[in-house]
Amino acid sequence: MVPVGDVEGNKKRLYDKVKAVLCRRKAAAVPLAVTFTKVNQIVGGWINYFRIGSMKLITDEFGQWLRHKIRVIIIKQWKNCKTIYRNLWKLNIMFKCGLTDEDIRKVSGSRLGWYRRCGWKTVNFLLSPKVLSIKRADRPGLVNPLEYYLSK
Repeated sequence: MVPVGDVEGNKKRLYDKVKAVLCRRKAAAVPLAVTFTKVNQIVGGWINYFRIGSMKLITDEFGQWLRHKIRVIIIKQWKNCKTIYRNLWKLNIMFKCGLTDEDIRKVSGSRLGWYRRCGWKTVNFLLSPKVLSIKRADRPGLVNPLEYYLSK
């Protein structure tokens, strides 16, 4: 048996590693392909190493936190209110989400901080795990830790 303190310490080290990669001022300056590749390597390695344990709840919570941080970086890369609006509207049309123009304008024109804005249902719905996991020619898809853990 592994003592509880060791599990928490390992979990904290994982969060610290990912936080270092997803630091907003650094991660917003590099392409998403680089960020996704680094995060996928860290998450895949951690899950493969600790697979023997029962960590379904840990990977689920970590996945939610990770996607929220990625959404913040994406919105921060768009920077301008008009760009945020335009890109969210494109996603709304592309994936037939059915969100209103007013919902998207609230997100794009809000004066709240990046992290708080990305916690709204509009952004969570448009930049869903399904959308983030799509692979493009220029970037890999973001791995969902829970699905990766359950698939192996």
